[in-house]
Amino acid sequence: MTSGNARPSSTDDVGVRYEQDGPVATVTLCRPDVLNAQTPAMWTELGNISRKLPGDVRVVIVRGEGRAFSAGLDLSVARGDGDSSLAVLAQLSASECADRIAGFQTAFTWLRSPSIVTIAAVQGHAIGAGFQLALNCDMRVLADDARFSMAEVTLGLVPDLGGTKRLTELVGPSRALEICVTGRRMAADEADRIGLATAVVPRTELDGAVADLAAAVLAADGGAVAEIKALLAGAPQRSYAEQDRAEREAQTRRLSDLLGSGE
Repeated sequence: MTSGNARPSSTDDVGVRYEQDGPVATVTLCRPDVLNAQTPAMWTELGNISRKLPGDVRVVIVRGEGRAFSAGLDLSVARGDGDSSLAVLAQLSASECADRIAGFQTAFTWLRSPSIVTIAAVQGHAIGAGFQLALNCDMRVLADDARFSMAEVTLGLVPDLGGTKRLTELVGPSRALEICVTGRRMAADEADRIGLATAVVPRTELDGAVADLAAAVLAADGGAVAEIKALLAGAPQRSYAEQDRAEREAQTRRLSDLLGSGE
């Protein structure tokens, strides 16, 4: 998607690229030589992007460069001797370790913000942290070669980057458990069948399908979209009566914004 007010792109050498074209921002994992394997430095940059995101951005597209979305955690970093290696994390106190992981999570969880609609454009492998990055997005458009896997269990670990609740909401607790404890690979057609995919398209049509979806979101009233996202996100925690009330309150705000006197 291009427009007359396209802004210049910027690339961070840690492997995350940010580009903005009007109300659409694109965040690209750009370490294709290692299938966009993720590092804590990349998570820091994702968090930085969330804090600096301009207020006129309405849609954020998350994608991976090359033949994969993301192969997950970069094991060379996880098994190394850096500040965020697994061995170093294991030596921290429980509260310090939890705090460090909380910082990692913010790289993912900002994608749920009601003020933006987020779309993951997934091709090839989306494993572990890659799967969770896609899950934190509101919608997932998959190429027909996409493969999901929650592979943390193969390292004796648990998924901890904000993906378990969304996974459970989408497929139910029994299927979510099976996906997480087996770590198996899931093809795009199965992901579509069980509700993980917004759409599945041929690989050559992925970019176009995502651009069309972004355009459809932008065609809707921005205030209404934000209210709808917040309504739906909170629905699982509310009773019917509470959801009815939330709808009334949201509609009252919309009517005031659209037709109010401005006093």
